[in-house]
Amino acid sequence: MRSRWTILAVLFVARTAMAFQFQSVGAVAPLVGSSLGASLADIGVLIGLYLAPGIALALPGASIGQRHGDKATVLAGLAMMLAGELMMMSSTSWSLQIGGRLIAGTGGVLVNVLMTKMVADWFAGREIATAMAIYINSWPAGIAVALMLLPAIGTSFGVTAVGVAVSVPVIIGIGLIALVYSAPEQSPTGRVERSGISAATGYALITAGLIWCLYNVGFAMVFSFGPSMLVERGWSSAAAGSAISVVLWLAALSVPLGGLLADRSQRGGAILTVGCAGFALLTLLLSRNGPVLPLVIAMGLVCGLPAGAIMSLPARVLDQRTRSIGMGVFYTVYYVGMLAAPAIGGRLAVWAGTARAALDLGTVALLLCPLLLWSFHGISRRLRSIAIQSN
Repeated sequence: MRSRWTILAVLFVARTAMAFQFQSVGAVAPLVGSSLGASLADIGVLIGLYLAPGIALALPGASIGQRHGDKATVLAGLAMMLAGELMMMSSTSWSLQIGGRLIAGTGGVLVNVLMTKMVADWFAGREIATAMAIYINSWPAGIAVALMLLPAIGTSFGVTAVGVAVSVPVIIGIGLIALVYSAPEQSPTGRVERSGISAATGYALITAGLIWCLYNVGFAMVFSFGPSMLVERGWSSAAAGSAISVVLWLAALSVPLGGLLADRSQRGGAILTVGCAGFALLTLLLSRNGPVLPLVIAMGLVCGLPAGAIMSLPARVLDQRTRSIGMGVFYTVYYVGMLAAPAIGGRLAVWAGTARAALDLGTVALLLCPLLLWSFHGISRRLRSIAIQSN
């Protein structure tokens, strides 16, 4: 029987490969633009396409895993990620770039949705908050590695070499899942009766999904367009990617710290509000020619603080019967927003003539999160009142 921490490490590596692939376009955006003759707006579309399949698959993803098995479905998802990357490597045709990105993204959605469930299967009732914090950190870790390595690889060996580098961790993930992962021995054998969600619960989940989406938009604008902004200021592609990656490396520390603070203080709303406002301010300063190194260090220490508090929001309005469909709603909202945001950021950058405009979009998105949290709390109070009256 595998240790649950060994299983968590395997899932962490596999999801890191997904984040690495997602960031592979943004990390070398100037090189991709030159190779394909693409504008920043086109690059924004290509970035966002990776998350597009989530709109259709987030809700049925758990059912697909239940029918075919979580492990088999995740392996299929990783195989699709690899196939999509190979398609993008095979030609500079724009249609093949779009097709490959969509295939890879489809696999990525299956991996993301099902592996979150797999973590819960292993840690339910045992260090679940710690496990989820570690698991969430695979995303900034993968993006940080991409920002550090891929610009240098692309500059030295070309865009095709970037595709080869992206394929390697995906292959490692396939091997680890196939050889190491196993379901926990005491997985529930009974099925929880399906139950719909009320309109009020649906509104609460949509609101929570919007908060998670907008928070990630703030992140995405920094790591997708931050390197291009620094290149505009005269930085080399490799140096710009390495500088922005500092945010992601430090986020790997601030994410679990924020979750711990929220649990210990029982003031997750305050931590969410302060964290998002601080992240927004630092993003604004960075886009206004502030000192890069101090700002990216401060941003990394602040930006991860709201993550745990945000991810705890759906649990406040869901029980065991509604958790599956509820998380599907939550993730669907996230994927819809994350598809649109990079394209909007790219178009704003083209319209303004600078990648700085995309970071300004991220600033606005982050400032909307505390306002939506206020709305979520209002809906949650009404739901509690209805529950008390019904009892």
